[in-house]
Amino acid sequence: MRQLGFGELAFPGATHTRHAHSLGAMHVSGRLFDAVAERSTLSPRARERFRAAVRAAVLCHDLGHMPLSHASESIAPLRSKLGLPAWVNGGRGAAVTPERHSGRETPNVPPADPEHDGEREQAAHEDFTVRLLLDSELTGVLRTGYAKYDVTPEHIASLVTGVDPPGGSPFVDGGADWSPLLRSLVSGELDADRMDYLLRDSFFTGVNYGRYDFDWVVNNLNPAAKDGRVYLALSKAAAFAFEDFLLSRYHMFLSVYYHHTSVSFDHMLRAWYAEAPGEFEIPADPDAFVFCDDVALWSALRKSQNRWAERLVGRRGFKRVAEFTERDTSYDLKALQAALDASGVEHFAVESRGVLSRYFEEASRSPLYIVDISSGRLTDVQSYTPLYQRYAGAVRLSRVYVRPDQADEGRKVVARLTGAKS
Repeated sequence: MRQLGFGELAFPGATHTRHAHSLGAMHVSGRLFDAVAERSTLSPRARERFRAAVRAAVLCHDLGHMPLSHASESIAPLRSKLGLPAWVNGGRGAAVTPERHSGRETPNVPPADPEHDGEREQAAHEDFTVRLLLDSELTGVLRTGYAKYDVTPEHIASLVTGVDPPGGSPFVDGGADWSPLLRSLVSGELDADRMDYLLRDSFFTGVNYGRYDFDWVVNNLNPAAKDGRVYLALSKAAAFAFEDFLLSRYHMFLSVYYHHTSVSFDHMLRAWYAEAPGEFEIPADPDAFVFCDDVALWSALRKSQNRWAERLVGRRGFKRVAEFTERDTSYDLKALQAALDASGVEHFAVESRGVLSRYFEEASRSPLYIVDISSGRLTDVQSYTPLYQRYAGAVRLSRVYVRPDQADEGRKVVARLTGAKS
């Protein structure tokens, strides 16, 4: 499946796959772990076990992704139908789903929930990942292949979910629990997933954002022991490189992940799901789920007579006529939509929202520290760099799209309400 969903419509080179990203992220996780292990007193056996487990978790972290984009999670089955074990339910929620949708064109499109808390009803891609790890054909492969490391599918799933399996943490050595550090490498502020996809997506989209000093960051990673648990820490000398990493991610969201073309096609996909229920479904059964990929979705779209499916297949999107950020205050989106309605302009509005850093929500589970190598003093990263305050709130982009043949009239309406020149 494609890593960036509809991204290739805006960036023709963005045809790379989640498979390639997962392999790359696994490689990155090995480098991150090795850098940390070199500065530790881990026993040889623990080093071998922990490295194998974290690489396996990162390799499998995207298994549960649904076709094309997070938009497909809107038709996912109920989480209860996956039959996840009780201990998994204490895990983290899903990653931020970037869009909320509104507009006359698709009034029945369900809004995405950017929080995805533990009480959500629909399954998210993390839930499917765990199901595939614990109850599928893959489970036996992992149990056999990782037996020599004394690593089980439950151990791997615990790194993905952030929750200890029955029996407690399996990643203890020398009386210290390494789970927080290993989980940070799988999913955290400086995880292998983000470190790979930023560089990979930047390369394939051809943009100048997303780049950062990978080697300097890796070479300055350290283990930090505190209260019997081991956390990930970055040397003070690399704090500026970490800030650059944060900025790179911020700029990639604005320029690539929230690109107006991708966002509009995601919306149209949701609209098809809402208007043509049952034409494409996400199965709860893991054996069927593995065949639920981009090819299957495009096949269903081509067979559909729905207007949105026809637009998706023909790549005939709506035209963007207005865009506002959370910093713009001189507009009224509802008034603008009402004016478009009154003018008979077919349209939809999409609000893209995403919290670029979830550190404040996850810090209690796997905090990240800045360490002064000379003294060993640890400082919470949010106390060390002011950039975290910028990322504490959500990025918001509000766009209005109109039918292509009504673009000129739509622009006139926008100009009349905003005072801009048409």
